Amino acid sequence: MGNKTPILKMRKSEHQGVRDLAEYIYQNVFYGYTTKQWGLEPEELSPSVTARVPVYISFDDRYFQDKFQKMPKHGYTKMFERLLDHPNIHVSLNTDYKDVVDQVSVKKVLYTGAIDEFFDYEFGELPYRSLKFDFQTYRLPAYQSVGTVNYPMSHDFTRITEMGHLTQERGDHTTVAIEYPQPHIPGETIPYYPIPRDENLAKHNEYVEFAEKEAPNVLFAGRLGDYKYYNMDQAAARALTIFDRMKIE
Repeated sequence: MGNKTPILKMRKSEHQGVRDLAEYIYQNVFYGYTTKQWGLEPEELSPSVTARVPVYISFDDRYFQDKFQKMPKHGYTKMFERLLDHPNIHVSLNTDYKDVVDQVSVKKVLYTGAIDEFFDYEFGELPYRSLKFDFQTYRLPAYQSVGTVNYPMSHDFTRITEMGHLTQERGDHTTVAIEYPQPHIPGETIPYYPIPRDENLAKHNEYVEFAEKEAPNVLFAGRLGDYKYYNMDQAAARALTIFDRMKIE
């Protein structure tokens, strides 16, 4: 009780009953969701993908079991507005970095875009997955009973998220976001997820080594810059680590 086990490890258990249960879960949850989300067979991806959502044997039905779990008091939008509301910070939206790089003078650049795009695809494109969001509003207090419902099987979309559950807001209307995974096409779609495969990680390492020589004043971070599948807490920890590094340097 309380053990978390990656599904691929569970499928190799020495106990037949555990393997049977693992196979049922794999076929009805992991397989369909994975192929829709990534457009690849599970075996074509790093084992870290399925390990992100282990089988958890417990009466605790929360997605995360961290002792402290909170949303920003006034939401993420307000949190970032306050972070950016500083006289030394200037925000330019819908602006390509390369169009303004010669207009600013800085010692360090923190770049959170795609590292392959930054270097004009010197070693070829890194593959990413994108998403299409379908936002729908209903004249209902709630559309579903929880914040997120996953659809691993027959539907084209992977999940429906109802934000009101997450922010604890209630009213006469509710809005949901339906997520449709799709391939990323540079210049046409937004890259959301790096695709964890050995050959992709090897190509990213080429870019990292190239950056150390050709752009030593640029720090790359985030899912696109680091080519890593960060959760929100991991992204925040990475940002704080980089900030400490920049203070030292």
